[in-house]
Amino acid sequence: MARKTATMDPGPDAPVGAVPGLDRLPAGPALFVGRRTELAALRAAAARPATGRSPVLVLAGRPGSGRTTLAVRFARTAAADHPDGVLFARLSAPDGGRVTPARAARLLLEQLDPEAPVPLPGATGDGRDEPACVALREALVGRRVLLVLDDVRDAGQLWPLLADEPGCLVLATTAGPLTGIEDIDPVILGGLDRQASGELLADLVGGTRISCDPVGGADLAEACAARPAALRLMAGWLRGDPKAAVTEAARELTRVVGEESARSAAPKGEGEKAEKPVQGPKTAQASTPGKAAKPVQGTTSGKAAKAVQGLKAAQASTPGKAGKAATPSALGEKPAEGPAPEPAAAETAGEQAAWVKPGPEPAEPVPVPDSDPLIGAFTLLYGTLPAAQARMLRTLTLAPAQTADPRTASALVGCPAPEAAVTLAALAERELLGQEAPAADGSPRYRVPGRLYPRLVRLREQEDRPAETELARARLLERLVRLTESARALLDPAGGPGPDPLPAALRLGSAAHAREWLLGERDLLLGAVADAIGQGDLDGSAGRLVTALLRTLPLTGAAPADLYRLHELVLTVAERHGRPRRASAALLNLGDLQAAAGRWEQAVAHYRAALEHARTAGDEPLCARALEGAAGCHRALGDAVRAADWYGRALGLRQSMGEPAAEARLLARVAEAHTAQRRFDEADREYRAALAVLRRLGDERGREAVGAALADLRERVDAGW
Repeated sequence: MARKTATMDPGPDAPVGAVPGLDRLPAGPALFVGRRTELAALRAAAARPATGRSPVLVLAGRPGSGRTTLAVRFARTAAADHPDGVLFARLSAPDGGRVTPARAARLLLEQLDPEAPVPLPGATGDGRDEPACVALREALVGRRVLLVLDDVRDAGQLWPLLADEPGCLVLATTAGPLTGIEDIDPVILGGLDRQASGELLADLVGGTRISCDPVGGADLAEACAARPAALRLMAGWLRGDPKAAVTEAARELTRVVGEESARSAAPKGEGEKAEKPVQGPKTAQASTPGKAAKPVQGTTSGKAAKAVQGLKAAQASTPGKAGKAATPSALGEKPAEGPAPEPAAAETAGEQAAWVKPGPEPAEPVPVPDSDPLIGAFTLLYGTLPAAQARMLRTLTLAPAQTADPRTASALVGCPAPEAAVTLAALAERELLGQEAPAADGSPRYRVPGRLYPRLVRLREQEDRPAETELARARLLERLVRLTESARALLDPAGGPGPDPLPAALRLGSAAHAREWLLGERDLLLGAVADAIGQGDLDGSAGRLVTALLRTLPLTGAAPADLYRLHELVLTVAERHGRPRRASAALLNLGDLQAAAGRWEQAVAHYRAALEHARTAGDEPLCARALEGAAGCHRALGDAVRAADWYGRALGLRQSMGEPAAEARLLARVAEAHTAQRRFDEADREYRAALAVLRRLGDERGREAVGAALADLRERVDAGW
């Protein structure tokens, strides 16, 4: 049966290409009805003059009330007033996980300017002074941008993202109150009015069936509490059974809701165990920690924990000046300097804007009770699904961020990609999946609605054996490993052979296609790794995917923040399995990334932690590298005393290992540190020792550099320096 796609609200939409970012909004249902009053309220609120911070519009409603659809609809009509772009982020995952403000800020920064550097995670907590939040607010100043923040759990997620820029507009959707921010007058969504409910059913089911039974249509809308999601599910049920009467649909829904209510009210323990709340998979990803899982902290346990305590005390942003640095390296190396300092926060550390009130603790997700008409409608529709579609729907709860395209869906259920594409489209047509913006290569993408996720997890646990679930997760990881390796082979043909060719429907056709796929699916790839490592039962497959991503993402110009997340995950696995050598290597990489960003305090804390792990493993090369890294941080901070101490310890270790080239380099570094302390005799001695080593090595270039540094030192001393 043909379905109408014309909206019942004639508000003008901005063309997709007219305003940057419209294409990243969720596609949403093709049919939009009603909500004229709510849209008018949003437009009136957006038109009010604003001063100070960005104005905030809030859409509040229960799960299934259509708040995301309405927010997207409003964003498309209001986009023309914000020519600098539309940004979109979800602040809750379907499994209930809470996306931190820092993670949301990084995502929004990448949308605002894909070429701009994204700050690494800070160490001052996930609040207003977190580096990514500071950078986002700085970047929004002077722009007219519309930020659509979907499924906000609490004000603590929202206020770190609000810039002191009245030209920007923030539209937030939420299921609960957002206490803690002034001047918020939420638009509350209830059910649709009677006319809109009838129009929605008529267009989804067929005008004849509804017009021939207007009383049945009204009864069905009442049984659904006139909420759009329940109405759409029941429309899908009616489309699947063309002979069913609309009155029968209302009667069946009322029956199922009554049975669920009675089951919920029945005392537990009499032949039935109390059901535990459904929780999402434990995740190691900091972006969606939730209550059921702790985020990866990137810190260590045991002895190394003491060494990284300095991370919490370190400043979140780079100091304005790194202090007086030592003389440039006598070996011709560039001095250890980071990039330009990150912008400082508009407020001083620990001070928040006057319009921010202390908010409550992070809120729990709003559950959908079993007696809700939404669950009743889902139960009816799920019971009519073919076995393959029902299994696909249950298994998609295992997908990273519960989002999948035919490539990932086919791996989860173990079927060909074309078959998976047909099944996904059928589930979306029956209103059981939400359609997302397509992937970079045009592949359709779908998402499990958060309102259905807990029930689907329960069904998966009841109907699928644990071994089948683990096998599906393993297939997905191995599919992602092969796709990532094939992308690497296309981007860097000289880097070694790629994996065996994938089936034609899965294959990446060119280097450009590979790059687009990696950049477009980067968050899902990182999420898949985090989910697997969080559960801890597929560390082998997860480790292979981490290795593949670390080899491949740099070929796309990946942000250091992504590499930082991967090394944090490596650290988690290494500590879980008691592998101090691998943990030390991960900490060294984390320290290198912090040092490259000019964040010396955080870097030195990582190097100290790496040193503890390296000592536990008895790995002298790793110990030497950690000592040199920490010394370089002290040198960049202008602390010549500590720099000389750490360089000296590294020198002794390199000498014991018989590495003359490293010995010469470190002798010159020690000489530089002595020079900065005005200990000229010691500096002269170390320079001469370095010259002797270089002479034995036959390194003429090194001798010239050290000789020049020594001559410069003696000339300055003779001049009375």
